Amino acid sequence: MPRLAHPETAFEPAYLDLHRRGELARRGERLQAMMARCHLCPRQCGAARLAGDRGICGASARLEVASHHPHFGEERPLVGRGGSGTIFFSHCNLRCVFCINWPISQGGEGDRCSADDLAAMMLRLQGVGCHNINVVTPTHYAAHIVLALDRAAAKGLRLPVVYNTSGWERAEILELLDGVVDIYLPDLKYADPAMADRYSSGARSYPEVTRAAILEMHRQVGVARPGTDGIMRRGLMIRHLVLPNGVSGTRQSIDWIASHLPHDTYVNLMSQYRPAFKAADHPALARALTRAEYEQAVAWALAAGLTRLDVQGWRG
Repeated sequence: MPRLAHPETAFEPAYLDLHRRGELARRGERLQAMMARCHLCPRQCGAARLAGDRGICGASARLEVASHHPHFGEERPLVGRGGSGTIFFSHCNLRCVFCINWPISQGGEGDRCSADDLAAMMLRLQGVGCHNINVVTPTHYAAHIVLALDRAAAKGLRLPVVYNTSGWERAEILELLDGVVDIYLPDLKYADPAMADRYSSGARSYPEVTRAAILEMHRQVGVARPGTDGIMRRGLMIRHLVLPNGVSGTRQSIDWIASHLPHDTYVNLMSQYRPAFKAADHPALARALTRAEYEQAVAWALAAGLTRLDVQGWRG
């Protein structure tokens, strides 16, 4: 009787086919050209990033990375035993007032590096046993990521790519990532445009744009289902951070997921909100989430018929 291949060794990431055909490099070059008058993200600020200007996100055309390492604080199907190979990029297009990583996302902490450096990071993370390459806050560096993947694939990279995003993505840009990304890990932060406008630097289009983006992500990769070893290698995994005082519009977001996506869509209801950065300046966000608020969120999700909930233990 033949031995069955281990799921991790049998898996082939989506980007390898594009790499073999030369399409991965072409996609990276198309994304890079968009930085001439940048329209990579929904702000479409038009910054001349290729000429050295910085966009509203704070990034120029020079790649900046804050850290890369195996991370064990992500969702369990991404972490396994070897950790998720996270690469934290500097700067962010959403600019939330409550960001816990604000020194990186808005303070710009990080080091300049090249696409070759980024490819080397990916290969190092594979070498130490990580289960995936998890690009965190990738939107404004989509071109760099795709070009680095092409170079890393030529040197033996075989891990799935996790696109770990705020969710505020242009569907037109995501179409260029079709066949590049294996796992989409978007936030669904707000249901109310006014809340997004107030707490994420004028991002009033967030609910509409993010919902369209999530539908495109699902079209590309489908429902996330782990392998027999419990490790996720493909699919859509949604995060929803429950915010105090109804700021996140949790019930509306849950109802939207339940009515537009399969009920076995992976949804992580996150309970860990604590005031950070400038949250203390905003009364609705100036306190931690209560047990009652989180339990109500879980009850809504169960009532909506969602069956793949990642429900976090209480940390209060």
